[in-house]
Amino acid sequence: MADFVDQVVLHLKAGDGGNGCASVHREKFKPLGGPDGGNGGRGGAVILEVSPNTATLLEYHHRPHRSADNGKQGQGSNRDGANGGDVIIPVPNGTVVKNAATGEVLIDLVGVGTRYVIAEGGHGGLGNAALASTKRKAPGFALLGEPGDALDVMLELKSVADVALVGFPSAGKSSLIAALSAARPKIADYPFTTLIPNLGVVTAGETIFTVADVPGLIPGASQGKGLGHEFLRHVERCDMLVHVIDCATMEPGRDPITDYEVIEAELEAYGKLEGRPRMVVLNKADVPDARELADLVRGEFEERGLRVFTVSAATHDGLRELTFAMGEWVAAARAAKPVEEPTRLVLRPKQLGETGFSVRRVNDNLFQVTGEKPERWIRQTDFSNDEAVGYLADRLERLGIEDQLVKAGATAGAEVVIGSMEGGYVFDWQPTLNAESVRQGPRGSDNRFG
Repeated sequence: MADFVDQVVLHLKAGDGGNGCASVHREKFKPLGGPDGGNGGRGGAVILEVSPNTATLLEYHHRPHRSADNGKQGQGSNRDGANGGDVIIPVPNGTVVKNAATGEVLIDLVGVGTRYVIAEGGHGGLGNAALASTKRKAPGFALLGEPGDALDVMLELKSVADVALVGFPSAGKSSLIAALSAARPKIADYPFTTLIPNLGVVTAGETIFTVADVPGLIPGASQGKGLGHEFLRHVERCDMLVHVIDCATMEPGRDPITDYEVIEAELEAYGKLEGRPRMVVLNKADVPDARELADLVRGEFEERGLRVFTVSAATHDGLRELTFAMGEWVAAARAAKPVEEPTRLVLRPKQLGETGFSVRRVNDNLFQVTGEKPERWIRQTDFSNDEAVGYLADRLERLGIEDQLVKAGATAGAEVVIGSMEGGYVFDWQPTLNAESVRQGPRGSDNRFG
């Protein structure tokens, strides 16, 4: 069974808003108590939060469906419905959130405590007490709650580490990270022992940094061969790359220079690691032949401008110098980074004269209305209640939709769709009178209909 998952698709559903209540206060000796229907509660939201206690996405691989609670319905006596509970989904530091359908990056979650509302809960509907006015003293209807957001997102984990150890399988990366830190990865003498990126915390004087052991890369890894295609993304956030080279390998066609060039070619082909400083570690120097080979190739690496360290993860020879060299580079990289500022909330007011909706003529007798307000009002309307439909007509008229339909060439009887052409609300348009000029009928009715 898998114990590490770094990519998963989540199916999310925020809570629906509760319906408003249509109620009239009834009390002895007070026959005209007035409307007292409460508002519906807001639906719960789905929130992603970076947690220090979450390292993989394994839990969501097994349970990919997450839903927040619905808001409760409003009640009489001006009692509002309770809000639905939010669902907080803890994710590892360094999680990229994408729209599963389009691949669009929605947010890059870095920093413990960072929160992002990925699915908004639906607004609760207003009760008839909130809808009462001087012209509509006792509304016989209430607004429906809005549905919460529903979407599929892909979570992709990119390990947040300061240093990445890269190299061929069995180059000794796992042994090195075990010798440098308290991490205890699985270690064996066969290829692809490491199936997941291992993280270790290393201390060099006053500098504390993390080291990631990236699973073995092989030629063609950037095109999907071996395990490199799955885990190269974990190198992206590292400030420095350390080539761990096996100087004791007996495989034909393998030598330190060739190994370095092959891995470097794969890193360049991946295309997202430009500008990262490199360091070379010639490993397994406890083997006599390996130390001789390391001494032979050291000069060639240094001629390429690389810092070179000859070490033995088995005997810890050379590890102190390596640790402090990496610590110096990490400290310098941190000092060079700009100071992080809190995210600023940018308010973008609507432009002067902006209506918030648009009217488009689709053909001679079909018109489409799109916009946040009219589409939201459609979702809130109980179309089985004529008075609610009349209230919707008044809202649309006050927004200016009827004037825009006339300007677009619509005539009485034209077909109008509000929302998308596939799932919007369709009706035959008739220019309406405003409610102020209409004699009020019984509760729940509107004299303009019927």
